[in-house]
Amino acid sequence: MKITLIRHAIAVPSGTEGIPDDERPLTKKGRRRFQKVARGLVEICGRPDVLLTSPLPRATQTAEIAAKAWGQVTPTEEPALAKANIDDILAVLAQYSPDQRVAIVGHEPTLSLLLARLLGGGFSERLTLRKGGVARVDVPGLPMEGGRLEWFLRPRILLTLG
Repeated sequence: MKITLIRHAIAVPSGTEGIPDDERPLTKKGRRRFQKVARGLVEICGRPDVLLTSPLPRATQTAEIAAKAWGQVTPTEEPALAKANIDDILAVLAQYSPDQRVAIVGHEPTLSLLLARLLGGGFSERLTLRKGGVARVDVPGLPMEGGRLEWFLRPRILLTLG
């Protein structure tokens, strides 16, 4: 399985008056910038078979932008991605075939913890995804058994490619 981890784009800051954390949307800058990032993402990794997203607005909006760039893929909300329970996320991933390409749009620190777990280490602080950042892991067997990092890209690199 090829798993692409995507951190949501720039959102309204946490603590913004009148906007609960779970309802924070992307900013105009976040949308505009991620549209370019998504074009770069298309260039390097092709369309996934499955696009899973946290149900929180900043993630679903990011997933919609990515889906539009990829074409012929529809985001599916996955509640486990809004929580930080890595075992639940791995159980969701285990439902997919080893030959599928699965993209995930989510949040920090969950994505870094998931990435560290997939790579068999406890070094998530070294692999923190920036907003709009992306990583790809090749998992030959079950997700619980881990995989190999193919690439880890900052959004700036994807902007250049897009």
